[in-house]
Amino acid sequence: MKAVLDAIEALLTPLIGGINTVLWDYVLVYGLLAVGLFFTVALRGLQLRRLPHMLRLVARGTHADASGISPFQALCTSLAARVGTGNLAGVAIALGVGGPGALFWMWCTALLGMATAYAESTLAQLYKERDEAGQFRGGPSYYMSRGLGQRWMGVAFALALLLSYGLIFSSVHANAMAQALEGAFGLGQAAVATGLVVLTAAIIFGGLRSVARFAQWAVPFMSVAYLLLAGWVVLTHLPQLPGVLLQVVRSAFGLDAAAGGLLGALSVAMLQGVKRGLYSNEAGMGSAPNVAAAVTPVPNHPASQGLVQALGVFIDTLLICSATGVVILLSGVLGEGGDGVQLTQAAMSAFLGDWGAGFVAVAMFFFAFTTILGNYSYAEANLLYLGGGRAGLLALRLATLATITWGVYSKVQLVWNAADASMAVMASINLVAIVMLAGVVVRLTRDYETQLRGGQQPRFEIGRHPKLARGVDIEIWK
Repeated sequence: MKAVLDAIEALLTPLIGGINTVLWDYVLVYGLLAVGLFFTVALRGLQLRRLPHMLRLVARGTHADASGISPFQALCTSLAARVGTGNLAGVAIALGVGGPGALFWMWCTALLGMATAYAESTLAQLYKERDEAGQFRGGPSYYMSRGLGQRWMGVAFALALLLSYGLIFSSVHANAMAQALEGAFGLGQAAVATGLVVLTAAIIFGGLRSVARFAQWAVPFMSVAYLLLAGWVVLTHLPQLPGVLLQVVRSAFGLDAAAGGLLGALSVAMLQGVKRGLYSNEAGMGSAPNVAAAVTPVPNHPASQGLVQALGVFIDTLLICSATGVVILLSGVLGEGGDGVQLTQAAMSAFLGDWGAGFVAVAMFFFAFTTILGNYSYAEANLLYLGGGRAGLLALRLATLATITWGVYSKVQLVWNAADASMAVMASINLVAIVMLAGVVVRLTRDYETQLRGGQQPRFEIGRHPKLARGVDIEIWK
């Protein structure tokens, strides 16, 4: 089996490398920041102005109904996909390759990405539809077809998402999980693969609602536990914190490099920070809108679910990724060897001894496992868009289990490179679509905020907005 995998990897490596070079080095690093800045300006800094309101929306939105899952379940499901190996292994890789400055560019990506995440999830809510069972379905493929009238874009996006989330991304998280569990507890690859396949199958065969029910208790538990431990490390080393933050800022702009290498250091730090920031928080990638569309929003307005998903970016990157990055930099292990999750384990071990590596391994298990489940829910939504029935769903579930097994045995670098390439294709298609629909996002936002300022409970009624009616399911938004 190993010889076959080696042959496949040798064939794929140059192709994947070419895609990454074109899309990442020349398109997405700047395109993502530009689109985030565009929506930040167009929406007048909505992601910062409405941060307290986002928290209130999540606290109120805890009830589902027959048509959709609750806003809280949707946030937890999207966080299940967001909060994963990118928060542990991805941050470590970014710091290892791009230096401490990569963390700064992750922050920038998140702050601007909150506006992008708001836009794409608001659009997903507006253009959602009901499936045969009467449940809400939607996402980028739907707003490309319904909002833009470009079904070919929707099909291309759905295929790219099925490849990335249905297959490649699951292998990334299985790979990182296997490394962490082997390093901390000595578990072999066969044991990890078997256990992971059994647990995953038990949940994904129940569909989206089964994933949402699991995520709503697992995600808060794992996120709070990780943040509490990282917070304890930071609080017990507060005198070193200003020096770490200064190091991050200086490295972000190449100020610690020699004069001749300043521009190169800046470029590497930005590339790694933006790439890993996007991989972790997924803003603009078009993934979270798939679950955002399945919600019965509270209040009943597309913009409310956009705000909830913007909060997910804040939690993922500005809280959890920052916690990992600061702990690594405080520990002083950066540059002493190790890659990915091994570096994060070494950092925690510097403060907690052998118990630190075990904690990271357990956290990695929960983060990676819930991410696999969240990824599956996105893939399921897009398979249904393409017309896949029961046979298609069975094939997707079996393929998901197979790629988990492949991920456990694969080489880490190829897996990460393949994830970068598939993510870049998805994000490129989605960014074009949401910019083309920017006018719709602005109108929805103005309607929502006008009602808020008037002391009303925001409610969207399509009859009051005839210019937005094209492609919208009138029965849903009467």
